[in-house]
Amino acid sequence: MKKLLVWVIALALVASIGLAAVPGRLTIWCSEKQVGVLQRLGDEFEAQYGIPVDVVEVPFGDIQTKFLTAAPAGEGPDIIVGAHDRIAELVVNGLLTPVDFLTARDKAEFMDTALEAFSYGGKLYGIPYAIEAMAFIYNKDYLPEPPKTMEEFLPIAKEYTSDEFRGFVYFAGNFYHSAAFLFAGGGYVFKMTDQGLDSTDIGLANEGAIMGAEFIKQLYREGVLKIGDGYEIMDGLFKDGMAMAILNGPWAIADYKRAGIDYGIAPVPSINGYPGRPFTGVQGFMISSKSPNTLFAIDFLANFVNTQDVMYRIFLEDPRPPVRLDVLDMVKDEPDVAPFANSAAFGIPMPNIPEMGAVWGSMDDALSQIINDQLPASEALKQAVEKIRTALGQ
Repeated sequence: MKKLLVWVIALALVASIGLAAVPGRLTIWCSEKQVGVLQRLGDEFEAQYGIPVDVVEVPFGDIQTKFLTAAPAGEGPDIIVGAHDRIAELVVNGLLTPVDFLTARDKAEFMDTALEAFSYGGKLYGIPYAIEAMAFIYNKDYLPEPPKTMEEFLPIAKEYTSDEFRGFVYFAGNFYHSAAFLFAGGGYVFKMTDQGLDSTDIGLANEGAIMGAEFIKQLYREGVLKIGDGYEIMDGLFKDGMAMAILNGPWAIADYKRAGIDYGIAPVPSINGYPGRPFTGVQGFMISSKSPNTLFAIDFLANFVNTQDVMYRIFLEDPRPPVRLDVLDMVKDEPDVAPFANSAAFGIPMPNIPEMGAVWGSMDDALSQIINDQLPASEALKQAVEKIRTALGQ
């Protein structure tokens, strides 16, 4: 009965998404940012090999979660496009095929940090294409130059904040979006050691993390942020020219350009003398171990995706800093590339070990408790760490 239920759930998820992999037909799951360029590549692949390619749009935050459920039932895609942070979870569950077809010469084309992000247990499980991190994005019509510190910016943000207009707004209740402040003074998820990440050493309730959480609470207490602020509110206000500054990532820039916003990008301003340290993520292509079209998937990635021309075309539609070095050299003078790359340089890579699965929900809950005055910052973070340890059996 339990196995049958898993199949039913998986089939329902796939039905809600679109197509699953079938022999002789490649299926790719990706977010809306990559759909257009990948479908055009798929059409070229079909013209050359006679193998149709279906590119299925899945909300970015749902891709890997749905894949984890659908793939074991044989109802997942051949290829997924997503972030590196759940690589270990996917590998441990036997759902990814190593990309052994990349030679040492191929790998030399990439940033070392990007390859490390998609590696687990000494093997590479994805072809990276972009690096990303949150940054301070501001409307130059209201703020000609970015602030160096949040302390200098806070009075300006308060002055511009009203019922209709916001001086500063971001998705503070989300751990990924708030990491820059939580990590600024020394907070961390798992301690990095010479042997890798130590999941028994959790730094989410240390002095630095508490300092960052208390600053986030200050933004609400002083009326700069408002209860209910979420991604859609932030994004919509900025596109409408009704927000002076936000925290967001490179995935949003194309929309701001289309909206005609005269924007600037800078690293996250410091708090209490500590530079903002956002999560750094790497995006890439992964092959399902359950794919009935493994050879076609390998051919598609090796010969149609992993080229300078295609990686550049992907950048044009999804303008995150590329990790293939020859492409990065092509776009180094693009005004949006260097600022996001500089922000990423201050960042902390998202842990890619399975234990990270216990962190996201616990930290989102802690931020909600802090924002809504349910618990002091120190207590909310302490309880979050206790929940993480319990989930990890520590």
